[in-house]
Order: sequence, then structure tokens, then C-alpha cells
Amino acid sequence: MRRSLPAALALAALLALSLPALADEPAKDAAKAEAKTETARPAPQEKASVTHHSVEIAGRRVAYTATAGTLVLRNDKDEPEASVFYVAYTADGAKDARRRPLTFVYNGGPGSSSMWLHMGSFGPMRVQNAGDQPIAPAPYALVPNSYSLLDKTDLVFVDAVGTGWSRLAGKAEGKDFWGVDQDAAAFARFIQRYVSKNARWNSPKFLLGESYGTTRSAVLVNLLQEQGMAFNGVILVSSILDFAVFSPGIDHGYVVNLPTLAAIAWYHDKVPNKPADLDAFLAEVRGFASGAYAQALAKGDALPKSEEDAVAQQLSRYTGLSVQYLEEANLRVSPSRFRKELMRGERRTVGRLDGRFEGIDFDAAGETPDYDATDAAVANAFVAAFNDYAARELKYASDERYLPTNYPNVGRHWEWKHKLPNGGGFFPTATYVAGDLAAAMRENPHLKVFSANGYYDLATPFYATEYDLGHMQLDAALRKNLVFGFYPSGHMIYFDLDSLKRLKGDLAKFYDDAAR
Repeated sequence: MRRSLPAALALAALLALSLPALADEPAKDAAKAEAKTETARPAPQEKASVTHHSVEIAGRRVAYTATAGTLVLRNDKDEPEASVFYVAYTADGAKDARRRPLTFVYNGGPGSSSMWLHMGSFGPMRVQNAGDQPIAPAPYALVPNSYSLLDKTDLVFVDAVGTGWSRLAGKAEGKDFWGVDQDAAAFARFIQRYVSKNARWNSPKFLLGESYGTTRSAVLVNLLQEQGMAFNGVILVSSILDFAVFSPGIDHGYVVNLPTLAAIAWYHDKVPNKPADLDAFLAEVRGFASGAYAQALAKGDALPKSEEDAVAQQLSRYTGLSVQYLEEANLRVSPSRFRKELMRGERRTVGRLDGRFEGIDFDAAGETPDYDATDAAVANAFVAAFNDYAARELKYASDERYLPTNYPNVGRHWEWKHKLPNGGGFFPTATYVAGDLAAAMRENPHLKVFSANGYYDLATPFYATEYDLGHMQLDAALRKNLVFGFYPSGHMIYFDLDSLKRLKGDLAKFYDDAAR
């Protein structure tokens, strides 16, 4: 199975939601074999490698300490259950380190390490990339990150159990960690352990998650608040808060996907009479998506032919797809089919995580792309660069292989049940966590939320995030605590250098406001 980037959300979600309740026989055998070895796991030891560095950010030299290490999570019987790997960056020379903001950072999957955010976004070093072009093979360039957040906050990059160098320990099983609520509980334990060990209880605290990491953040911030730890801010990068968009028979996904399809068509010059202003164009598409398009889909099989023709004509103007194709698809084009169809005439596909990237399939006749062009363009560079960086700069050594992603084990066996706040029971059809975030904001009226979105992201479309965050039924006094940022990039907003620069500027203001 091809390695995927951090957020292979739809894949993980669809796998989890479509797999039978019982695994196949090979999976059962593997689980039995793992269970037999659990009692033989040696007790993990906490370890840390501490190094010292500096980086120039916004014209100022920031000296910092890097700590690459592990913390052991124990159960109520003081038995080890997991060893969690993290890399912490703390600025040196702070007047009162206890009052310096502290941010916990992680990716998603489920089944992804934090390597992608670590090496691409806000850490002190980043992989040099080529925008929307594939990164050439080794040697890869790792450069100082002048857009790091280290001038505003200390950073702790955390690998979920079963990813990176985080491992199960003792008699623990995957099911103890691999689920919506189990995962949040594990991160809560790690954060409380880190904060206590490093005397950071009085620091302003933030969560920063990408992709499924935003799902985690929504549950986690509410859980930690219930356990006595309030947060100043939550940063959602490329969000997924409602998994109902993957449910068959529900047209909502087509509505919220449409502005992203239009953005990608605009980028590849497939929009007839292409408007110069992307933001204005997408505002128009949003209106059509939630208006005439949503109303047409709501009529189902009763939609009159004349109305179908009119909607197909407008969809064609926005997406660059032919009217005939759109009508043959019943006005419902999935992201995968769009990725194959948009540039079929040039024998090219477009990326899922970032629609700016182009791929070349075995042939041009298929229904869906053979692979994600985004993944192929950048994944190997991040994996190699991180392993080299960990050994050379962080001086961290391990006999185990670093797992950038572990979807076959973690994602495939993910438990999607989630207990809703305010007495809501378990979900009937799909995971929904925007309610957790809303509950946390109601109970902590000082909690600020920043939502960062890439226009060309087909994994977590920006209009879906707008919809979910706009339907949390927040009081007017709380809505001012929610801020949006939109960037001409994809799922990993930081792949576009200008977007990374803008995002850093927006977050600098966010920290100044939320940490006051």
C-alpha cells in the first residue's frame, strides 16, 4: 500500500466506515500474534536528547533548546501502556518561562506522525520545497525556517501512539489508543504529564492540529477543560469536524466540495472567461453551492429536466467539466472523479491533498486517479529529511524505524464511535466533533479559535469547515472568538511559501490576542 501524507482523511474515514465489524481471517491471526507478544514487551524507559540551536525569525535571532525524547503513559495501576515520542523547542532567555505560551502540535490520519507539520510548517527548520512542483530526489535541502512560531510560543511536536517513534508498551493493545475518544484521552495524559514534568501549568496553552488532528483538537480541548486545564487557543489547520460528508445518500458533501472544485479549475485555467480575482470568484461559487445547487440536489429524482440543464450549465462554468459529463453524473461529481476528469484531455490528473499538483496515470481512460500527485511529489523528501535531521541535529537515536504514517494498523482499526458532550450518546452514523469545540467555547468564553484553510484542498474542503464552524450555535458574544484564514494552497498550506508567510503573520496576531 502506497505511503500517504498526513491527512489521508477520506481514505482512513472511508476504510473505517466501510469495513465490516469483524476483521478478515489474516487480520485476526495478526491480532492474535500481537496479543501473544504483548506480555513480552520490556518496560519502556523515558529518555531525552537535549541540544542547543538558534534561528533567525522576523529579523531577530532566537536561541532555543531542542529536546527529543519520550514520555511513558501509565494506567491507574501504574503499569506502562505507551511510550510517546516528542520533540520540544523552548526559547532560551525568557524572563518568566512559566508565562511563555506553549503549543502542542500534531498531525492526523488517523495514523500519521507529526513529521509533516514539524518539518514543513512552524518548526525551526523546514524542508525546502518547490511550491506546486515535485521535490527532486536526495540530497534534500533543510533550511532555517524564518516563519517558525518559535518567536511566539514554545512548541511540542507529538507523535500519536503507533506512529513515529511512539509505541505501545506493557500489555496495552491498539484498541486502547486507536479511537476518537481513546486517542484524545491519551493525548490528554501526555499533555498533563509534559506540563507537570516541565512546570508549565501557568503557561498560556494552545493546541495546533492538522487534518484529523483538528478532529482530535475539538475533542481534546473539551476533555482537558473538564479535567481542569483551560486553553487560550486552538488552531485548526485543514479541518475535518463532521464525517457525515462520506455517507452515501447524503448530498451535503457535493455542496461543500463545489467551491474547492472551482478553485482547482480556476488554478488550471479551466474556468471559461477566468476571473482575475480568486476570492471574489469563490464567494460567488459559495452562493451558488448553498443556493441553487443545494436546492436542485434536494429535489432528488423529482428535479425537472429544465432545472437540471440550467444547474449543469452553471456547474460547467465553475468547474470546467462538460455539461454532458455533469448530467451523466447526475450533477454529483466526487473529488476522485473530478481529479481524473478535469485534465483528461492533457492526460493529467490533479492532486487530492493539493489540487495544484499534476499526476500522470497509466492511461487516461479510468474513472479515478492511480495515485495522489501531492503524495508522490513530497513524501519521500519529508521522510528522508526528518530521519537525517533527527540523527544529525537532534542527536536522537533509536533502533526502531520511524513510522511517518501507519494507516494499515492504526487507521484501519480506528474506532469511530464518539460520545457527544451534553449528554448526547454515541453517534448513529458518523463521527461529529464540532459540538465538543462549541461546548468548550461556551464554558470558556476566553477560548480563541483560528481556522486555517487551503483553497485547493480536496481532502478537507474549506467550505465544509466554514459550514461546520458556522453551525455550532454559538452565542453572538462568542462568535468573535472564531477567526478564519484562507490561503491559495492545499491541505498542507505551508507547501506554498507565500501562504506560509501569510499564515505565520495571521497566527502571530492570533497569539498576541489569545495569550494576553
